[in-house]
Amino acid sequence: MKRTIALVDDDRNILTSVSIALESEGYIVETYTDGAAALQGLKAKPVDLAVLDIKMPRMDGMELLSKLRKEIELPVIFLTSKDDEVDEILGLRMGADDYITKPFSQRLLLERIRTILRRHEKIAANSNDLEATAPPLVRGNLVLDADRHLCSWKGVTVDLTVTEFLIVQALAARPGHVKSRDQLMDAAYGDSIYVDDRTIDSHIKRLRKKFKASDDEFSEIETLYGIGYRYRDG
Repeated sequence: MKRTIALVDDDRNILTSVSIALESEGYIVETYTDGAAALQGLKAKPVDLAVLDIKMPRMDGMELLSKLRKEIELPVIFLTSKDDEVDEILGLRMGADDYITKPFSQRLLLERIRTILRRHEKIAANSNDLEATAPPLVRGNLVLDADRHLCSWKGVTVDLTVTEFLIVQALAARPGHVKSRDQLMDAAYGDSIYVDDRTIDSHIKRLRKKFKASDDEFSEIETLYGIGYRYRDG
């Protein structure tokens, strides 16, 4: 069954190019140029996932998500023209699944959409079959629940994007074992997506900052210069 994706952005060039890319992958696409129009359209015709620009006239992406969450539960990816961590944290706490900064790779957006749709399909299936739910990954004070996309450290929730969650999961799966940047890129993006090495370094920096916000002593993610990263063993 074809999945329907909503694109909400005031940049018509983005709407056109991304729509073409999504339709070529077999998705049905609904486009809106502002949040107010999208709110009416999505309530009348629900979709499987929405890609929302944060900065838009009439109603921005944050306000749109807030209003949607009162009536509709659907996966959401935020787009933004600036790398604003305040927006990211707020968006994730409001229930967004991921956050992509413009300019972005269409291949990356497609991969994020596939990953998030698979995750939500698995959650829906597991909600009807408790025995199918995989146990959370526990590493000391770290708990990762992949089925519900929940991460906590010492009992405190840490808001992570899908990409960040997959990186932590890859590291924590084998404590003490070094993961190269290439291995982390494959875990987070899939082997069909190329990103610069510095992208992984940026993700690690942001991950450490998020964990340190709840525990200033957090030091579990270690850097091995010139090699990669590892999750501290014991």
